[in-house]
Amino acid sequence: MPLLEETTLPQEHPPSVPVVIIGNGPSGICLSYLLSGYKPYLDTSTVHPNQILYRKLQETKHLPITEQNLEYLSEGLEGRSRNPVAVLFDTLLHPNADFGYEFPPVLQWRRDKQQHIPHLVLGKATPGGAWHAMEGSMLTISLGIWMELPGVNYRDLMTGKYVTSDRATPEEISFYYRNYVKLKGLQKNFVDNTYVTSVQKLCRGHEGPCGGALWEVRGYQQVQNDTHVPFSLFAENVVLATGASDSPIRLGVEGEDLPFVFHSMSDLGLAISRRKLDTNSDPVLIVGAGLSAADAVLCACNSNIRVLHVFRKTVDNPDLIFKQLPKTLYPEYHKLGNMTGNASVSLFPDYTSFPEHCVVSIQADMKCLLQGNNSLKAFRVSMVLVLIGTNPNLFFLKGQGQYLGQDPTKPISCKQNPIDIHPYTFECTKEPGLFAMGPLVGDNFVRFLKGGALGITSCLLKRLKKKGKLISNGVNNFI
Repeated sequence: MPLLEETTLPQEHPPSVPVVIIGNGPSGICLSYLLSGYKPYLDTSTVHPNQILYRKLQETKHLPITEQNLEYLSEGLEGRSRNPVAVLFDTLLHPNADFGYEFPPVLQWRRDKQQHIPHLVLGKATPGGAWHAMEGSMLTISLGIWMELPGVNYRDLMTGKYVTSDRATPEEISFYYRNYVKLKGLQKNFVDNTYVTSVQKLCRGHEGPCGGALWEVRGYQQVQNDTHVPFSLFAENVVLATGASDSPIRLGVEGEDLPFVFHSMSDLGLAISRRKLDTNSDPVLIVGAGLSAADAVLCACNSNIRVLHVFRKTVDNPDLIFKQLPKTLYPEYHKLGNMTGNASVSLFPDYTSFPEHCVVSIQADMKCLLQGNNSLKAFRVSMVLVLIGTNPNLFFLKGQGQYLGQDPTKPISCKQNPIDIHPYTFECTKEPGLFAMGPLVGDNFVRFLKGGALGITSCLLKRLKKKGKLISNGVNNFI
């Protein structure tokens, strides 16, 4: 059995692993890579286009980035993340990417096995996280090279596979992440088909404040014949890397639980592949104005299935995602932008948009009531797809983890209320020894979630070095 068997009570000095990572998507994979002793150094054969940053890097070029002052290096940098270390790591891996350039990374990676921090990565499926469940034919919003993780070039790994675009399909990205773990020899750190049900802080000793705390992580692993094997293990540090796709946001209207109402893009793909929807079906009602809703509209229209598209924003709202993307790189979203604002039935006979509308109710007879423009409209549909976003599900934490948010009075939300972290270590401000990264702290793009791995690894290396605890083994008894 790969994990410790469940115990009723923790021992006085229970065996523990330094780090447990909950989530095996790109966040967890990238962190495992850095914790495994892979260290980023300045590649002295390269020049970073930001001269101020380049001068800083040259000052301590003999040291890996993980041992440098990340606050000093991040100072003055700007990018599309609110987390300064995420911006720093992105510009080291993809210099000036936001200006359309494809400069090589200014980092080279060296492995120091003596700097390996023992850890386990717990995930519900094989490494790659939510990417395995996404619709395989759609293209990612990000370029394929922006989806890559340190040390393995995306294009090199995809050589021999038929790659259709500079952007990637979820199937290609899923393939990349699975093989990345194998290529980098990280398999021993990963425990698949594992479901965490409880994370609690335990105190060592009975006197004074909780200084020598341990985390108890409980759950079960699904093995052959769908058998659930419970486990309990102890960790000095826990990293939340669960992503944001666990709990779809609901409309909260009458009829949302009816069997023809869905909250996942994959349900549409399944209905089409099983021929439950075709050109003769009543239209599909798609609710939402983000990328998932846009992909669903395009998927349905490409299959000649009629679509009713409902969203709250006006058609000329600049915040609409299809208004923000350049036409040359994202022609399908540009086309959808034209469709949402074009009332001509002759141009787009299978698509009807309802901007500034909302769903009032969904009836068992498959009729949906919409409200907008001071009027009510009823339509018979074959399927309702509600794609208005997702929230993380931190049910295994005290109070669903709400107390960790920037506003502890509200549920954790990747956009509105991310987990409050120290900007350079990614440690939760409300809970020492608990870290968070990726969408949980507002970094929804793979480009930027890698910064969490840098910040956490840097923090843990410095702490363990201070305690004289850096070792190259110690987790084998958990695997």
